[in-house]
Amino acid sequence: MKATIERATLLRCLSHVQSVVERRNTIPILSNVLIEADAGGSVKVMATDLDLQVVEGMNAVSVETPGAITVSAHLLFDIARKLPDGSQVSLETADNRMTVKAGRSRFTLPTLPRDDFPVIVEGDLPTSFEIPARTLAELIDRTRFAISTEETRYYLNGIFFHVSDEDSPVLKAAATDGHRLARYTIARPDGAQGMPDVIVPRKAIAELRKLLEEAPDSNVEIDLSASKIRFTLGGEGGVVLTSKLIDGTFPDYSRVIPTGNDKLLKLDPRSFYEGVDRVATIATEKTRAVKVGLEKDRVTLSVTSPDNGNAAEELAAEYGADAFEIGFNANYLKDILSQIEGDNVELHLADPGAPTLIRQNDKSPALYVLMPMRV
Repeated sequence: MKATIERATLLRCLSHVQSVVERRNTIPILSNVLIEADAGGSVKVMATDLDLQVVEGMNAVSVETPGAITVSAHLLFDIARKLPDGSQVSLETADNRMTVKAGRSRFTLPTLPRDDFPVIVEGDLPTSFEIPARTLAELIDRTRFAISTEETRYYLNGIFFHVSDEDSPVLKAAATDGHRLARYTIARPDGAQGMPDVIVPRKAIAELRKLLEEAPDSNVEIDLSASKIRFTLGGEGGVVLTSKLIDGTFPDYSRVIPTGNDKLLKLDPRSFYEGVDRVATIATEKTRAVKVGLEKDRVTLSVTSPDNGNAAEELAAEYGADAFEIGFNANYLKDILSQIEGDNVELHLADPGAPTLIRQNDKSPALYVLMPMRV
């Protein structure tokens, strides 16, 4: 194989695919990217960790000899990053080695044959629909902070996508770690009816979100079955991300969304966030709880720490129900408040032991549930 590629093109492509490759691998070939050059002048780069696979195409300046080879992903990415701006990079393979040349620099890297490179077999992906990249990015941003990182409850280690018919057909995305729940609802895209319920793993979500950053105005094509999902993003050369889905059953989260919470608190999310952040300064690992005291049109935030003393702050708010106190994990509360745009947030409360419903308003596509803490 012999091909010449603009440094900027090569770097952009490698930056997308190399992050899929794990730093430590017991299988050497998984540390490599597969580079395939065809006679038509296009080059395809592919990386995988056996659960997730990213393929991206790019246009070469020239392809003198078509062919395919695998080479260390992180090494090639680091080399491309350090080469001078505007240079052309020549990739040439011979005798199990790849020679990388640009300007006066020359590197010789070991390679492994392309036949050993594993490819995720997608099989049949019967459900197919399109979503604007911006909508998909918003959907991920509003929910992914609630994804669980506990490996024992592996079925919570991703975002759950499912369709339902309520007043109108919708597609919902939900994530929970047992302490908080985030849900985002959009109108059901054409083609999504009858799709299976799927859980997209955390790493696939993170990689997808990075790719969406590059082409915010395009549409993303989503094809899926009960075990695999494929995201196809436009743009130069196009990027295809294929992931295995989490094989498990997501809990029926609708049961924890409170419907009878009759105490309504309204206030400015930014000042609420900043107030919680300030009083939580003295909270220690053991006492991450912030106490929220509710009185008529007033909220008092307080934290008491045996080691660091105590802090309190008062905020103006709209509240007309009975006075009471409830405790929340300060970080979880901040995570939710940081998702709320606009100058109003609604907290629907019941009592100190019941989950609280948080949303911007009843028209908002995003909805959050937060479990209280004992304080």
